Amino acid sequence: MLAIDIVAPGGPDGLVPVETPLPELRPGEILIRVAAAGVNYPDVLQRMGRYDPPSWHSPRPGLEVSGEVAALGEGVEGFAVGEPVLALCNGGGYAEYVAVPAGHLLPIPDRVDMIWAGALAETWFTIEQTLAMRAGLAEGQDVLVHGAAGGIGTAAIARSQIAGARPIGVVSTHEKAEYLRGRLGVDAVIIHRDEDFVERTRALTGGKGADRVVSFAGGDMLARNMEAAARGGTILQLASLSDVNAQISLPQLLGRQLTILGSVLRPQSDATKAEIAASLRRNVWPAFAAGNVVRPRLSTLPLAQAANAHRAMEDRASYGKIVLITAFGERFINDNSVAEG
Repeated sequence: MLAIDIVAPGGPDGLVPVETPLPELRPGEILIRVAAAGVNYPDVLQRMGRYDPPSWHSPRPGLEVSGEVAALGEGVEGFAVGEPVLALCNGGGYAEYVAVPAGHLLPIPDRVDMIWAGALAETWFTIEQTLAMRAGLAEGQDVLVHGAAGGIGTAAIARSQIAGARPIGVVSTHEKAEYLRGRLGVDAVIIHRDEDFVERTRALTGGKGADRVVSFAGGDMLARNMEAAARGGTILQLASLSDVNAQISLPQLLGRQLTILGSVLRPQSDATKAEIAASLRRNVWPAFAAGNVVRPRLSTLPLAQAANAHRAMEDRASYGKIVLITAFGERFINDNSVAEG
């Protein structure tokens, strides 16, 4: 099969197409013939040498795919060969085949095409566990989402809308702001280069602040998010892209009864990921099937051009999701799933 290796940590040129045997299928796993593989920022960090996979995971990049079941490992039930699926991978998704624990697979929701399905798992598993399962997302809450035009940001917005909460999207450009308003139906948008997001959040919430904050930046951004949060609010720290260290006011943390919740998805157990998959199928998949989740902007490239996909991912002007398409996946590209940027 064709797969993408990281031959040396560093820039995008370190991503190289290789011919390699199909992955070994262990008990409890399912072999997927990959149609589409989503590109996520953890893949970029891994390529740079800043996000090493756990020792029991594939060293290849790629954390989410869609495709068809190619083979069932010993003891697997509930799926059939040829069935269309999407899955969260323990690495190795940038390939024509990938072996995945059966608990990480989900049927593709109604109204979701194969290419879109390849861009769902990593972002939606992350948001379902952190925002919904751990942070107690609820109807009527205000949810401040940084990086709202990106993959996780888009999922956070959609998950908030499903729950009956109000998302407040923070973006860097007017183009991204228009994407949120026009495509995703977000009426509260902050362009952080033009306005102070703390002051604007408080104005949008009647002085209360955001009940939940989704953030990816470290450094002084954590202290700023604490200012933007409501009393008793929760800040979800999902990365530390700007700085790995942060200083905060403990009296503010204590006095305003704030919670700071940190999480990364990849090193969590297969059992935990299976629990997240079950929650998605129960609480989110019906919203997809009802047409209540908007298809994000998708950009597609052939699998062999993974390096170009990473270059696009690192372009601050990019938004939506980037998806790598295998030769098998080309048959699923149609008028509803062509590249949009």
